[in-house]
Amino acid sequence: MTSPSDLKAEILRLTREYSRQVHGGFRPAADPQRLPWQEGSTIPYAGRVFTEDEVEAAVSSTLDFWLTLGSEGAAFERELAAFLGVRHSLVVNSGSSANLIAISALTSPKLPCDRRLCPGDEVITVAAGFPTTVAPILQVGAVPVFIDADPVTGNARCDQLEAAYSPGKTKAVMMAHALGNPFDLASTLAFCQKYSLWLVEDNCDALGCSYSMPRPLAESLGFSENSPGLDEGADRVVRWTGTWGDLSTQSFYPPHHLTMGEGGAVNIVRDQKLKVIAESFRDWGRDCWCPSGVDNTCNMRFGWQLGELPEGYDHKYTYSHLGYNLKPLDLQAAIGRVQLRRLPEFIEARKQNWATLRRGLDAHEGVLEFALPTHAIAWDMERGFSWDASGCRTDCSWFGFKIAVKAGAPFSRTQLAQELDRNQIGNRMLFGGNLLRQPAFVQLREDRPEAIRLASSLEGSDEIMANTLFLGTYPGLTKEMLKSAIDAISAFATCLAWPAIAS
Repeated sequence: MTSPSDLKAEILRLTREYSRQVHGGFRPAADPQRLPWQEGSTIPYAGRVFTEDEVEAAVSSTLDFWLTLGSEGAAFERELAAFLGVRHSLVVNSGSSANLIAISALTSPKLPCDRRLCPGDEVITVAAGFPTTVAPILQVGAVPVFIDADPVTGNARCDQLEAAYSPGKTKAVMMAHALGNPFDLASTLAFCQKYSLWLVEDNCDALGCSYSMPRPLAESLGFSENSPGLDEGADRVVRWTGTWGDLSTQSFYPPHHLTMGEGGAVNIVRDQKLKVIAESFRDWGRDCWCPSGVDNTCNMRFGWQLGELPEGYDHKYTYSHLGYNLKPLDLQAAIGRVQLRRLPEFIEARKQNWATLRRGLDAHEGVLEFALPTHAIAWDMERGFSWDASGCRTDCSWFGFKIAVKAGAPFSRTQLAQELDRNQIGNRMLFGGNLLRQPAFVQLREDRPEAIRLASSLEGSDEIMANTLFLGTYPGLTKEMLKSAIDAISAFATCLAWPAIAS
């Protein structure tokens, strides 16, 4: 009789063979077993990149049939935290849930009263971006205060932070690193330090991006150590994005830097108390911190008296927050563990793909404007980026290749997008553009004008909304796919643009 272990080994062997035969088009672009791309086929802006290793991990976990978050989830949390160099990572079921958990954690009565985020308190954020960076602020009863975005970087105009501050009301800053371009962390950290504010980094588009600054500046902001694996010399401190704030969030939806299908994480950078609070909100709001299926970690399961409960009430059914159930499945974490091992090569592929597109489209600067990393002031074909006088630098693992159609060009962003669609080249807007112009936010402002505050006019966000799109940089893009995209954009721009400029 065949043993269960032998049966499982045979199932997994067949699983790997099946995946090799069926999923060849999803392998990394540099993988020699990757199926060749056919000219004229779709060029996605993003997608899953995996091999038989991820498929085997998912099937193996499914055969074990633990299902809910378990040993694979615990291992993934440890491994992600170790990669980033943060105190803890909590895996959740999406990046949107990660944002909700992060902002909810700041509402906990377990925090000091003067720092707790209460209904009517304010959180500074940026107007251009993805709505689920902002929606949780409203969902916990706080007021988002919008500053504008810079059309070149796509990031917040951090010079507007002071104008957004309201004494006694502002409690936090929550912003995203747009398209894998870190926002101005030095300015933001100094602002948060000055007013004792929480900083939540929405790092969903930016896993594997880094930010560095001169050591004296970093130490004045409370940072003296590099993130694991990063080093720019003794006179600088360099850290991954998602490790500078108090909390940060990740998304593992397929377009992102690694995928579980659905999934996300909340990173607790330093404060152990925030881990306990965030975990409570993720796990139904319970006060108990025992993992699923484990009892009495605290050795006081029947020794607590909290709220108005009778003394000795089961700690596993004691609730200190109005929480949720936002855990993923253990098999998703099993996939994520394999993806995490690929992360260094994925990071490098995104950088190289961005550079290939930038070089290939450089001739069209007359009509197209390309992104610059935060703190960069120019890009040159030979020398790369030139930097501002701040001493700060960014190294982007780009989520996308941002293009804006310049004023005066003989075509619009929409016409460029239509041409890309005609050529089956995946493209997207910079998410919601100016979020204040989205139907949900227009309705909210009509229903409850006090629910939102604007700290500035939003011309930059409007410009992004009107003129900007982005192409893919994900690790599944082959050289042939990138060349085809460059050729299609070049043909379109050359046909329509140069006669207008010459005249």
